[in-house]
Amino acid sequence: MASKSFATAEELQESTKTKRKSKIEKSENFVGFLFVSPMLLGISVIVLFPIVATFILAFADWKFVTGIDQLQWVGLDNFIALTSDEKFIKSVINNAIFIFTVPITMLCALFLAVIIDKNVYLKSYFKVAFFMPYISSVVAIAVVWQVLFHPSQGPINQVLMTFGIENPPTWISDPNFALISLMIIHIWISIGFSLIVYIAGLQSIPKELYEAADIDGANSWYKFRNITFPLISPTSFFLLITGIIASFKVFDLIAVLTEGGPLNSTTMLVWHLYERAFLDLDVGYASAIAVVLFLFVFSITIIQWIGQKKWVNY
Repeated sequence: MASKSFATAEELQESTKTKRKSKIEKSENFVGFLFVSPMLLGISVIVLFPIVATFILAFADWKFVTGIDQLQWVGLDNFIALTSDEKFIKSVINNAIFIFTVPITMLCALFLAVIIDKNVYLKSYFKVAFFMPYISSVVAIAVVWQVLFHPSQGPINQVLMTFGIENPPTWISDPNFALISLMIIHIWISIGFSLIVYIAGLQSIPKELYEAADIDGANSWYKFRNITFPLISPTSFFLLITGIIASFKVFDLIAVLTEGGPLNSTTMLVWHLYERAFLDLDVGYASAIAVVLFLFVFSITIIQWIGQKKWVNY
């Protein structure tokens, strides 16, 4: 009987401790929820609600200035109208071309990262110098490049004329060169971020691998192809995904430099969405563009995620 009562007393103590722990955990969870609740509220109002509203309004015809009672459900009419919208189709084509800025940026950044990491003094200076455009105001950068691309007085065309080119391109004023001009500026801005990420990836590679390759008599190209490139493939995969997503979000450069012109040669999905939503006030149609944009980005990301198994080494 004594042993039973002793066991019962231990069980009571254990249950009491368990109840106290559960109360403490609940109170801690409640306090933690109170701390994050402002952020959760902000995300819900600023992010989640607009996302849900966008998917709903994509199936409606509603002008921004009219009351909610004027909303009319139109089903898939907005999406059907997109297939015959020449400006939307032009935006998709321009976005598809603009994606090529991503591999070009990655190649330039990787080339510079390899050189700076191994063969350059004052590495910190060059890191800061290349990273400055990425953290600078896009509006300020656009204004500077607008001066550089000036058709007659710009430094770029002045240099081209000194090399004997009598009729240099008018760049952002020419429908044939406007998109290329934006791509050049975007690459110049983005190289800094990719460079810093690549340098971090290069510095994480064990030096012993290169020393072993040197002992075996491997040249620089062999070491890059068989050691450097495979081991920075996760870094390349990260930059590829974030770069393509960023290429679909280009807006500032277009707003400052071209406003989608000339002749819609630089209009992108985000810019077309902005025009329909905030200039034409056609929220339903703009929401349909936003849904299509989401599907494009989501599909490309899924394809990349599946394909990375064949070339990314973790």
